[in-house]
Amino acid sequence: MTQQDLARELRTSQSAIARMEAGKQNFSTSQLTKIGEILHRKLVSLSTSLDFQVHGGKKLSGSITTNFSKNGSVVLLCASLLNKGTTTLHGISRIEEVNRLIEVIESIGVSVKWLRGNTLESVPPKKLSLEKLNKDSAAKIRSSLMLIGSLVHRVKSFKIPHAGGCKMGNRTIAAHRYALERFGISIITKTEHYAISSNQLKPADIVMYEASDT
Repeated sequence: MTQQDLARELRTSQSAIARMEAGKQNFSTSQLTKIGEILHRKLVSLSTSLDFQVHGGKKLSGSITTNFSKNGSVVLLCASLLNKGTTTLHGISRIEEVNRLIEVIESIGVSVKWLRGNTLESVPPKKLSLEKLNKDSAAKIRSSLMLIGSLVHRVKSFKIPHAGGCKMGNRTIAAHRYALERFGISIITKTEHYAISSNQLKPADIVMYEASDT
C-alpha cells in the first residue's frame, strides 16, 4: 500500500501520511482504530484479552512443564510445622521468599534440608525456640503471617514481626485477623510486631471478605 493509497482510505493528504511515518504526527484513538481496520491489524484494545482465536475440533495431546507455585510452596512450609514428625515436600520453588521463610523456621529450631531438585525435608524440634525467631528474615516476607495458624497449635503466645515483602504499598491484614480471631486467636498490633495468643482454640465458620493467595 502506497502513501497515496493509505491517504485515500483515511481521507487525508499524502503529506499527512508522510508526517505519520516520520513520527511527527499525533494520533487520536479514532485514527489508530481506523488505521488498524485498513491494515487488518488491531492497534488499539481496551480489553485484557490476548486475542487468541481458537479453532477446535481436533484431539490434543502432549505435556508441558510448569513453574512451581510460590504461594503453594510457602503455605506448605508453614503447614509443615503442624506435623511433629518428618515432612517431605515436593515441587517447592527455590526462590528468595522460600529461602527467607526457611531461614525463619530454621531460626526457631526446625531442621530443613533440600533432598534433590525441588524436594525438601523438614523436621521440627520437640520444643520451638520462638524467642530466637529471625526477625530480619520474617520482616522481609508477607508469608511469615501464615506461620500464625501453625504456631498457635504449638505454643500459647508468641510474636511475629509486621509483614513485609510487598512492593505495592501497605496491605492490611484485617481479613486474616478477622478469620483467626473467630478461631479464638488474639492478635494485638504492637509498634514492631503482632502479639499472638490463644487460650482455647475453637471451630468456626469463616467467610473471607477479601480474595488473597495469602
